[in-house]
Amino acid sequence: MLDEHRSGRLTAWGNALIAGFASPDDVAHHIKGDDAAHRVTGLPGESGPVGLTLALGRLRALGATGLRLALPVPGHPLGLSGPPEFNARALEAEEAVVATGAALGLVPEVREAGPEGDVHVEVEWHCMAVRDAPPADVPSLGEAERELAEALREATAVLTRLDVAGSGPVAQAALEAYRARAEAGREVLAPGYPPRAVRVLELAQRVGALIAIAYAPGGHEGREHGGAVSASEMAARAQALRPVERTARRAQVAAYNAMVEERERGSR
Repeated sequence: MLDEHRSGRLTAWGNALIAGFASPDDVAHHIKGDDAAHRVTGLPGESGPVGLTLALGRLRALGATGLRLALPVPGHPLGLSGPPEFNARALEAEEAVVATGAALGLVPEVREAGPEGDVHVEVEWHCMAVRDAPPADVPSLGEAERELAEALREATAVLTRLDVAGSGPVAQAALEAYRARAEAGREVLAPGYPPRAVRVLELAQRVGALIAIAYAPGGHEGREHGGAVSASEMAARAQALRPVERTARRAQVAAYNAMVEERERGSR
């Protein structure tokens, strides 16, 4: 959970474009990130794959008023509204984007290409029809912020209870690495997002960092980093942290969807 999902970048920067806060070239650049190429297939009115700039323009022409993030996992279809065909592809990828107003969704398929030593990543976004219905289990920003505060306390308590190095050198090194990455590319979300959404996303990522530490091989005090963790220990951690992880994912979705939610509230 430490790294930004590609669907998160598409949601944030696509919303900035739709709202007029960013230019098409800047938006395509930020969505692509370090990947070699992004193409969109299955877009209505297009016979083959198209680039991000054309695809986003086409979505707007088809009636898209904003983009929403979905981060589903088995048993928790977070952000999805159907139909089953789209949900199944999104669940396989564990991420997707839904275009509000256009009844279309996008799911990334990530491929590696090139010779050994010069491998690059290409992303194909599959455009599919979606159901025009409220997304599953997405909280408001206010709800997400309250839930996260409790989740952070719970994550710390779980780490302590399981004798995981929640405040030891391994944990601190991981958290510092996360902070360094966040500061290096300080653009959290995209222009036009409310400050509260940025705050909620940063807190969700911090909770995600603690979860990642708990799952790390060298997670016990006194155990060398990289030491073995038994299957029963890992099962106990997973069971204890599952509700915390769920809360962090819900908060991430709420943060990325905040611009659309704010615009819809203003139009009522």
